[in-house]
Amino acid sequence: GGGAYGAAKAGGAFDLVRFVQQPQVVARIVSAVFALIVFACLVGDGYTSLPENPQLYCIFNHNEDACRYGIGIGVLAFLACVFFFMVDVYFPQISNTTDRKYLVLADLGFSGLWTFLWFIGFCFLTNQWSWTRAEDVFIGADSARAAITFSFFSIFSW
Repeated sequence: GGGAYGAAKAGGAFDLVRFVQQPQVVARIVSAVFALIVFACLVGDGYTSLPENPQLYCIFNHNEDACRYGIGIGVLAFLACVFFFMVDVYFPQISNTTDRKYLVLADLGFSGLWTFLWFIGFCFLTNQWSWTRAEDVFIGADSARAAITFSFFSIFSW
């Protein structure tokens, strides 16, 4: 049956299989994996240096902001996924409809904001990658492309 903001009754036993099969939980897990891939690619191979100069620079057109933005929204998205995943676990135990309403609205608002930020990130990384000279990238091209690709996928998963 219906109920206040997604649950018929507060309380009851926790069923892991039923919990993991919920669409919002699957989407949250997928979003967390995508965010992990984006920031791991940028932290691992997003910075490189020239053989004659040991100073690191971002492989996205030498634009440090591109790497910082991708890493920033990736880390924050991952942490938000963990937070909202925990909210999903405890949500059936919350009996106050006002608290439920605010949690649902916070989740909805944050998801909308992060969808927009992933779209901006995808456009920004793609633009900077299009201006990157091939001779500036010795390693990390695949990681850069993966960060762009999973930024695009994150738009839809959020």
